[in-house]
Amino acid sequence: MKKMFLFLVLISAVSFNLEAQSESAFDAGEWFKFEMSYSGFFKAGYATIEVKDNNYKGTPVYHIIGKGWTTGPIKWFFKVEDRYETFIDKERYLPYKFIRKIDEGGHIKNIEIEFDQSQRLAHVHNKKKNAQKTLATKPDVQDMVSTFYYLRNKLDIKGLKKNDEVLIDMFFDEENYAFKLKYLGEDVIETEFGKVATLKFRPYVMAGRVFKEEESLTLWVSNDKNKLPLRVQADLAVGSLRADLLAFKGLIHPFNIIMD
Repeated sequence: MKKMFLFLVLISAVSFNLEAQSESAFDAGEWFKFEMSYSGFFKAGYATIEVKDNNYKGTPVYHIIGKGWTTGPIKWFFKVEDRYETFIDKERYLPYKFIRKIDEGGHIKNIEIEFDQSQRLAHVHNKKKNAQKTLATKPDVQDMVSTFYYLRNKLDIKGLKKNDEVLIDMFFDEENYAFKLKYLGEDVIETEFGKVATLKFRPYVMAGRVFKEEESLTLWVSNDKNKLPLRVQADLAVGSLRADLLAFKGLIHPFNIIMD
């Protein structure tokens, strides 16, 4: 269920810029847990994502680990165990290494990608097929997990206008991908923690086997310094999938709840 992790991809602008925030939106120790539901009735599974301190070839990095798994009745006929990892630079928020290890109902992938950002190259190691190749990338390329953390610190929220769009160069598996995100405006949603003021986005996806159309995915993040991912709603080719933030820890900024 690759779609379980598309909320991590929050993530040439039409009319706004990417600028560094004066304060970081996250730090090591941050942890999220999400609950997945299918078509509003069935619990589909859970996902977690956490940020750790680490070193990559002598360079201090953020090591971000995402996991997803099915539970309940869905697990009986479609078992999922997914793991995604990225190692990103602490200043530029660019990835050095990306790991995708998944088992989705017997569909298995085990891929590691090392990025040479200076040479604009991706060294891809497909461990399942025992194959390696080197491919050219775009400048300052992101992976599907690092994109979200990059945008949390680089997106100029004050410059956003409704329907503005931003493009991010992403590399996924063995190809370059132009990731596009549209800003839909401000919203207030009811969450596990109470009412929260949010920013609403539409990450564009590929229509076809999984999604009904390009605009099938909607994402809400907290309208504060955390840019906390609160909800993702996906209209699928069959049914719908929703991910809601269930628990968190390690925030470095206050989380604002609207009091009635």
